[in-house]
Amino acid sequence: MSTGETFVFLAVIGARFLVPLLIPRFPLPAILSCLVLDAADQSIFQAFGYDPPGYQGYDKAMDVYYLALAYLSTLRNWSSVAAYQVGRFLYFYRLVGVVAFELTQVRALLLVFPNTFEYFFMAYEAIRSRWSPVRWALRWWIGVAAFIWVFIKLPQEWWIHVAQLDVTEFLEENAWAGPLVVAVVLVAAGAFWIWGRPRLLPADHPWRFSADPLPAVRGYAERKAVQMAATVEQMVLLGLLSVVFAQTLPGVEASNVQVFIGVAVVVLVNAVFAVIVVRRSRSLESTALAFLARTVANVALVAVAEWLLPRGDGGINVASTLFFLTLISLVTTLHGRWYPVHACRAAETAAR
Repeated sequence: MSTGETFVFLAVIGARFLVPLLIPRFPLPAILSCLVLDAADQSIFQAFGYDPPGYQGYDKAMDVYYLALAYLSTLRNWSSVAAYQVGRFLYFYRLVGVVAFELTQVRALLLVFPNTFEYFFMAYEAIRSRWSPVRWALRWWIGVAAFIWVFIKLPQEWWIHVAQLDVTEFLEENAWAGPLVVAVVLVAAGAFWIWGRPRLLPADHPWRFSADPLPAVRGYAERKAVQMAATVEQMVLLGLLSVVFAQTLPGVEASNVQVFIGVAVVVLVNAVFAVIVVRRSRSLESTALAFLARTVANVALVAVAEWLLPRGDGGINVASTLFFLTLISLVTTLHGRWYPVHACRAAETAAR
């Protein structure tokens, strides 16, 4: 790999890791940027005459990563508890499907478990940019998810994962396809402008693409029910994410069960540490500092465990271990801070 190819590869990987961190603060612009990066990365590599070996695995892992950040941002930002409930189901349903696909390599599973969450997330944030999402009930949000599932994601999943067709190649091989797509888009835009736009509800506020201010959640982080629910969800979320990444990262020798259990143990220790910190009122105000402190603590924890416990047949190398610890630290830090926000909103909604 030449110096130029190395720079391009690191720039693309770095962008795909850093841009999703903007999703919690700028949900719609950031996730659209992630989509553009996901679509353009291979074209960027081809423009430089470089085809990274095994990049398809990294690509899928980066997709799972930015969707995890999108899910965490729903805890922080979504004022509609009904929409959150639908979004959480869609996210974990897809995540289970991705794990099943990684373990079996049966492409039809991606059709059974479509990535409806991604477009549902964008639909919610597009609505929130002009209207208050709380004005719609659970049935309406289920209808939005069903429309995306049936009419958008199922055809897309079949095209990409089952038929394994490439849009660029299809357009190049069929001269009529490009003009047809443009015509369909123009007709749809015209129909919306003439028929749909006048029927839109009056906007609740000016255009808003940044996240709304957080509500006061004093006391919710200390509630045992909230702490237990957050810990269980973190264990499931990070366990499934880690199994997906274990199929991609080099040097992973542990079985999927070992990876899941090992991650669950680290998450549990993190939860105990977080409870102690909260009770002693020493929680770091800065999320970045809290993430850094937790990462250092997790690295120390694994180093001590490696020194004290006998080594088994399975294990992971240093680079993969550091990656898993960074992922665990990031997700547990953000989830631990934002799950009480959702719990507060849910309690207020139930009290109405």
